[in-house]
Amino acid sequence: MVEYNFLKESELHIHYGSNRYNVKITPSFSFSQTFAEDAYEVKTLHDQTKMFQGTTITKANPANFSFAIHLTQEKDENIVLNLLTDYDTTSGEQLLKSFDMYVVSSESTLKLEGCVITTGDFNFAKDSPLILEVSGAAKKLSRVGDESYSLPGNLQSASTTRTPTKPLLDVEIDGSDVSNLVTATLSVQNNIEWTPYETLQASLSVTSASNAIYPSKYSLTDRVVSGNITQFHTSGNSSEYQTFDTSTNIDIKTIVGGSMFFHANLDGCMFTKRSSPGEVFTQTYDYRLVTSPSDLGTIITY
Repeated sequence: MVEYNFLKESELHIHYGSNRYNVKITPSFSFSQTFAEDAYEVKTLHDQTKMFQGTTITKANPANFSFAIHLTQEKDENIVLNLLTDYDTTSGEQLLKSFDMYVVSSESTLKLEGCVITTGDFNFAKDSPLILEVSGAAKKLSRVGDESYSLPGNLQSASTTRTPTKPLLDVEIDGSDVSNLVTATLSVQNNIEWTPYETLQASLSVTSASNAIYPSKYSLTDRVVSGNITQFHTSGNSSEYQTFDTSTNIDIKTIVGGSMFFHANLDGCMFTKRSSPGEVFTQTYDYRLVTSPSDLGTIITY
């Protein structure tokens, strides 16, 4: 009997260092990898009837993935935040932490090798659970076994409960509370460039996907921390209409049970403020971190 793979029955495991984490994700999970085609002309002066181009396929494009997690009170998802923000300096360079992901379904175990998280988005909406959406790139996607494949690493224990949070949002700009707050967002963008990995000698030996050329190294070109903060336009803040600042501090906190749960302490930001007319007028700060912190993991915590 034919067995199908169902996403809702699958598990996501992150293998980093010697440890493995069974990460609980939302249904919005995707991953894929494509091969690069090089087309070439086959029509010649002596044979004008060949109207279709020939092709060679020798290398794979970087794989991509995306998933979302609830930031729960138990904080079992802390590994994902660390992989998004922290540096790996073991090589002497400032690189992102690389890890492997395993997707275990009822029929197959798939492996995404050499993953890095390139984007992380937080959306602090009222009466909504706090969710972190991440996306990234990997070197290779492959099927490594069936559902009973032995995963590497020491499985880390998880809490017996998972409690999503609907936190109280508190935002300060230069130490002053943002009044009439509606919502806020925070995004971390890690921009990378893959090192060219195709050579003529290697391409000549490619016969199938099993010995195709896969990406191997990348460089981190820059990092962008940005977002926006939206407030209602009222008589209390009308004096701040259409303003900007090139050096300010932005502090985003979420409060759960009277205690601080999530904290982004962004010292050294710029912002521009714009008006948005609607049923109720609002004003939005579009901000970006312009200083260079030694480690994002020390200023974005939960």
